Amino acid sequence: MNAKIIWKAAWSGIITGLILALFLKGVQAVTGRKVYTLLLNVDYIPVIKEFQFPEAAEVSFHLIISVILCLLLVILYKSSRGVIRKQFIWTSLLVNVFIGLLLYPTTSFSDRTPDTADMPALFWWIAGHALYGLLAGWMLKNWTVKKKPI
Repeated sequence: MNAKIIWKAAWSGIITGLILALFLKGVQAVTGRKVYTLLLNVDYIPVIKEFQFPEAAEVSFHLIISVILCLLLVILYKSSRGVIRKQFIWTSLLVNVFIGLLLYPTTSFSDRTPDTADMPALFWWIAGHALYGLLAGWMLKNWTVKKKPI
């Protein structure tokens, strides 16, 4: 992978990460469901959970993870063939919905986040991750992949 692709994947991670953060912040503001708080939550990480970070730092942690995820998605795309490559936007959506489902139970480690049984919060959480997956897949496919002539 060349430096240009890495930079484009990193920018994709920043842009899509910010969109996810803004989406969940808006949902939390409108519905009261603490999905934005969950996105920024680090209460389940040993040592780090002992510190209280400002919102900007928490968003930065989220963006770092988003950049890493987009880099991994580019690697997946570049190393794949067949359906995964042809349907990459949908692959990205499914990967990110799966990640959202894996992360949602971390809400049980904090009293600041939604209850694990809060189905509306789970819906918005998964909707945000699906949106992220669609946008990331589209951006990565269109920004980092050289089109081959037919």
